[in-house]
Amino acid sequence: MSTDRFGFELPLLLAGAFRALIDDLHRELARRGHPDARPVHGFALQAIGGGARVSDLARRLGVTKQAAAKTATALEGLGYITRESDPADARAVRLRRTPRGEEMLALSAEIFERQRTRWAAQLGADRVRALEDDLERIAGAGGSAKLGDLPGWLR
Repeated sequence: MSTDRFGFELPLLLAGAFRALIDDLHRELARRGHPDARPVHGFALQAIGGGARVSDLARRLGVTKQAAAKTATALEGLGYITRESDPADARAVRLRRTPRGEEMLALSAEIFERQRTRWAAQLGADRVRALEDDLERIAGAGGSAKLGDLPGWLR
């Protein structure tokens, strides 16, 4: 392992590790009945939570309403969400996760836990915890941003 690294390598290494996790996740999701799931689908299902309007989804993902509507249409076509009337506003439509959407999120969580366990076996549990702590410190250094509150990065 080289101690002489260039600054541009860090984002490439972070992106590569992220990509490895996500690619592995989606191979396993496909094997377990979710072959059409895409990374944005998981983020959108998380953003929908217990229910959201398309405008809420757009704001939470940091994308345009048109992009959020397109994502919602894809999720609905895959059976991950339904649309229903908003009880607070008859003109509005709320997006709600279906049992299939909930299943995909639960499987994702299970797969991520397995990936973390593999990393701990490969690197050591203390190093993985230290890596997580360091990344959390760095991610929070620019303000109070949380993982689910990073607008614009899904565009």
